[in-house]
Amino acid sequence: MSNKNSVFPPDFVWGVATSAFQIEGAHAADGKGPSIWDNFCAQPGAIADASNGDVACQHYLRWAEDLDMIAALGVNAYRFSVSWPRVQPAGSGAWNAKGLDFYERIVDGLLARGLQPHLTLNHWDLPAALQTSGGWANRDTVQHFVDYALGINARLGDRLASITTHNEPWVVAVLGHETGIFAPGIKSRKAAAQVSHHLLLSHGLALQALREQGARAKLGIVLNLAPMHPATDSPADLAQATLEDGRLLRWYLDPLFKGSYPADVLADLGGDAPVVEAGDLQAITAPMDFLGVNYYSHSVVSADKSYKAGSTGLTVTDMGWEVYPEGLTELLLRLKRDYPVPPLFVTENGGAFKDELVGDRVHDKARVDYLARHIEAVAEAMRQGVEMGGYMVWSLLDNFEWASGYEKRFGIVHVDYQTQQRRLKDSALWYRDFLQAQKTL
Repeated sequence: MSNKNSVFPPDFVWGVATSAFQIEGAHAADGKGPSIWDNFCAQPGAIADASNGDVACQHYLRWAEDLDMIAALGVNAYRFSVSWPRVQPAGSGAWNAKGLDFYERIVDGLLARGLQPHLTLNHWDLPAALQTSGGWANRDTVQHFVDYALGINARLGDRLASITTHNEPWVVAVLGHETGIFAPGIKSRKAAAQVSHHLLLSHGLALQALREQGARAKLGIVLNLAPMHPATDSPADLAQATLEDGRLLRWYLDPLFKGSYPADVLADLGGDAPVVEAGDLQAITAPMDFLGVNYYSHSVVSADKSYKAGSTGLTVTDMGWEVYPEGLTELLLRLKRDYPVPPLFVTENGGAFKDELVGDRVHDKARVDYLARHIEAVAEAMRQGVEMGGYMVWSLLDNFEWASGYEKRFGIVHVDYQTQQRRLKDSALWYRDFLQAQKTL
């Protein structure tokens, strides 16, 4: 292993990441209530392979062996999410003791294995009961989320390394409420804009409340971000790339770090702009201990939508995303330049590829290459002065990939969905060896 990676300090956080709905299964076990994703999966045509998360990877039952597997990789951290309807089935009111007990076993199991628990409160699976009254489009959900955050912190917070409020609010807002291809399947730009504001507001208010409660974990949010590159130098493509940058990046980063929404996106929204009450933007700027960055690819923007991924020779993943690690360095440098960011964590990074099980092995060379090049992109950002706290691979396991069902595999561990057998892919073995080498640099 080259010494060029010795830029990573000994306390750098190396991890793997998952989310509750994608791996746990046990969709109605031990008092768990339904989530919006349970309901969405039941809609004909919503999921590519007509599957659901009812069984997934059976992590609810197999958690101990999964934690053993994580520890054997040599990472020092695990990023996971809590299923809100598992611990509070109606999204407010009564708590479910068996659900809370499950996450306590996860946290204590991680600590017993020398692993840092990094907990996400909202990885998209809102309790279905809250959706009946408008879900994230209803401002009341903001307070329900704050109460939920306080409840989780009261039970687990003394043992957590970090608490993330929301994973990728853009996805909840745009894919869930504008295009409607994710739960809850609503198609309204106005609703999506309001949802995005309520997510940011609930983040800020939750951080304030958690600090008042005496939270010991580091607090932050995770955003999906990508550089926007115009397909050509034409004025139309340049203008479209600027607007898309506003929609994906600045719409979330500006209120979090500058206390305002970007003027160009507000102008584009017009009458669909969100209702923002007095004090909201101040609340959203609550100081964070870290910012999580989920990065998979850059975005190439053409005003006429004519650009085809891979047309310039870049490798394309099974999701149709170009492999472009240079974009991660570019993104991290831009965050440092344009915003007063706290330490940055790459909280998700990985690729879906058409894996083939040969005997007992998956020789996923493309994924090994993807991970190696993106870790080097993080190292390059650090050499240029970006303060990075950690890097986490998405994902530990092949799992339920949302609207793609089980057709796309992101895991460094292969899952046979019929037998639930786990097999370390070559990428997992490479990551393990890379981390071992880091200890000797």
